[in-house]
Amino acid sequence: MNRSFYRFALSFRGGVKGDMKAVFAEKMYNDHSFPREEKKFDPLSRYIEEKADFEMSTAIFDELYKQYEERFL
Repeated sequence: MNRSFYRFALSFRGGVKGDMKAVFAEKMYNDHSFPREEKKFDPLSRYIEEKADFEMSTAIFDELYKQYEERFL
């Protein structure tokens, strides 16, 4: 399947309160400048580090990206 990271991460939206993956997904969804079609780690990581909301943790991103990579890449 040719799915972007954004589409994958949205599946965590609406999770249990306090679940950091759900928080990440919600913040990502509300960030209208998030690179929604991107699939590659480096551009996404750079965006998270430089432009994303502080609640979009790089550690959570790394965890989500690893799951994304195992499933779709």
